[in-house]
Amino acid sequence: MIKQIMILDGVMAVASFRDDGELVDGMGMQDGAQLAGLARFAHDYKRIVQGNADQLSMFTQVRGWTPPGGWIVRGTALSVCSVGNVVCLVDGSASLNEIMQELHAASQW
Repeated sequence: MIKQIMILDGVMAVASFRDDGELVDGMGMQDGAQLAGLARFAHDYKRIVQGNADQLSMFTQVRGWTPPGGWIVRGTALSVCSVGNVVCLVDGSASLNEIMQELHAASQW
C-alpha cells in the first residue's frame, strides 16, 4: 500500500499510523524518528479537522461535513496530505489530486 504511494511523482515520505498515532509503517527520505513524528502530526491534525467538521455541521446545519474525507496542509515548497490513517509529505511538483486519490484507496485497506 505505502509503496504504491511512494512511487508517485513528488512524494518524499509516506507513513501509516494506528488510531492512537503510533507509526505502523513508513518509508521515504526521512529516518524512523521523523516518520514517527509525521505520523503523530497527522494523527493530531486529523483530530483537529474532525472537531472542526463537527462544529461546521452543528453550526451550519448543513449535512456532508462529517466525516471529513482527508486534509492537505500546503506550504510554499512542501505539502502534507492525509486520508484516514495514511499520510504523505510531498514537494511542490506533486499532483495533489492524484495523491489524494491514492491515499483514499490506501485508507480502505
